Amino acid sequence: MQRARLEELYLTNIRPELKKSLALDNIMETPKISKIVLNVGLNGDDKAFKTVIDILGRISGQAPVKTLAKKSIAAFKIREGMPLGVMVTLRKKSMYDFLDKLINLALPKTRDFQGTSLKFDGRGNYNLGLKEWNIFPEADFGMGDNVYGLNISIHTTAHKDEHALELLKSFGMPFRKNKNA
Repeated sequence: MQRARLEELYLTNIRPELKKSLALDNIMETPKISKIVLNVGLNGDDKAFKTVIDILGRISGQAPVKTLAKKSIAAFKIREGMPLGVMVTLRKKSMYDFLDKLINLALPKTRDFQGTSLKFDGRGNYNLGLKEWNIFPEADFGMGDNVYGLNISIHTTAHKDEHALELLKSFGMPFRKNKNA
């Protein structure tokens, strides 16, 4: 089976360099990306869900699933079992293919792009919110009436945010230059 371009780059170049730069004792301690989760939250009719499932399936290359409400919340008019969004979990080759597409095609296509935020969750994971999914080549402008936002969660095996930052920088993630953004 053919490896993804970024996976090959990670195994041959990035992992040995990270081991040196982070001063790790063992090559198995080097951080790696474990999964990428794509999530679209929406509150709409079945037509909107079908459109979102179709486009998210095209973007990810994998069939998305509906996320359902676990309990009822009267203040938000949500009932238990009501569909709230659509999500996809990517692993292995499809994860690296999506990351390659995100870094090299989609993010540079974003209007007035200054770089992504430097904020991590404290456990080495990174969340990225996109206002429009039209930056991906698979999402047509004519698909559906609404443009939905997309949340991308990149989960790593890093225990420190600094290690995860170095990992994503080595893949080419375009972070902002200033710290207070």
